[in-house]
Amino acid sequence: MNHIILILLSVFLYLTSGVLLAVRLARGYNQDEGKASVLALAMGAVILHGGLLYQTLVGPKGINLGFFNAGSLISWIIALILVLTAIRKPIENLGIVLLPLAAIAIALDSTFTSRHIVHATGRWQLDAHILISIIAYSLLTIAMVQAILLAIQEHHLRNRQPGGFIRSLPPLQTMESLLFQMIGIGFALLTIGLLIGLLFLQNIFAQHLVHKTVLSLIAWVVFAVLLWGRWRYGWRGRVAIRWTLGGFIALMLAYFGSKMVLELVLHR
Repeated sequence: MNHIILILLSVFLYLTSGVLLAVRLARGYNQDEGKASVLALAMGAVILHGGLLYQTLVGPKGINLGFFNAGSLISWIIALILVLTAIRKPIENLGIVLLPLAAIAIALDSTFTSRHIVHATGRWQLDAHILISIIAYSLLTIAMVQAILLAIQEHHLRNRQPGGFIRSLPPLQTMESLLFQMIGIGFALLTIGLLIGLLFLQNIFAQHLVHKTVLSLIAWVVFAVLLWGRWRYGWRGRVAIRWTLGGFIALMLAYFGSKMVLELVLHR
């Protein structure tokens, strides 16, 4: 399939899926009504997006993880996790934000050139560190959007405004449970990724990676404290939301902040 057609079709399907989810939520549909058809459209976008990524990421010298390529890859993993998880769990409404973001990531990747070749070294430690870290970042990004939706839901309920789209959301307790499931799995993967980097990669504290490493460790501490607070003191509501957003901001700065400065500003 022509590359341009593939781009346009995947962007169209992502945007259409996001709009349909928004309409479905606004009209107060129940959790299963119309869900399967929208997820099928979103999965079509994910499949086409995967084909695009294969064309732009994989090269004879290694994998191109430039700024915009990496953004497209992470948005693809987020969309894939979202669609597969939404089959069994009521998290499809997060696609209202995440699926259009994937469309934007494709558009940026197809418009701007960014190159950062990760050469094939044959070292499983490096491959595992990159893959696990990206999946952890993707999961914690989904958790961040879940935290924002939870904050909106809690605000409406506190102000005794349970109508509108709020009535279509799962109960508050279910939303919190889903949030901490995402954070728990994302934190476990982040821990594994950091351990592999610290134990096996000699240059993880090199000058151009030290900011990324330190910010990743700060994010790890934030999520560790949040999970401990949940277990020890039953943290929930606004406290949990604030810690989730704080950990995500540190993680976003660790990955995309450092990549933006190094690749787009300093051209390294």
